Amino acid sequence: MSIKKQYLKRKPVCKVTFRISEEIGKSAGTAHVVGEFNNWDFFSTPMKKLKKGAFTATLNLEKGREYQFRYLLDNRNWQNDGGADKFVSTPFGDSENSVIAL
Repeated sequence: MSIKKQYLKRKPVCKVTFRISEEIGKSAGTAHVVGEFNNWDFFSTPMKKLKKGAFTATLNLEKGREYQFRYLLDNRNWQNDGGADKFVSTPFGDSENSVIAL
């Protein structure tokens, strides 16, 4: 899993590409990136499955903020991104969310 950040010079946003690796993605039929940027809506940000099994999604996110997020595979399996800037406990206290800082 990885995150690529591309800061735009003329806009106050960062183009963020979220990627789930082939190793994790090949066993999943669907993947969504779910987080504060989409009000934790499970289905508003589907990820595109690539030929070799990886998943990817690109979002424009506001600079100067932090966003908590996770990946949802097959509508039931939550995954964090090892490439996140940090991790924080969920409000439920049973796991952690990935955090991206822009």
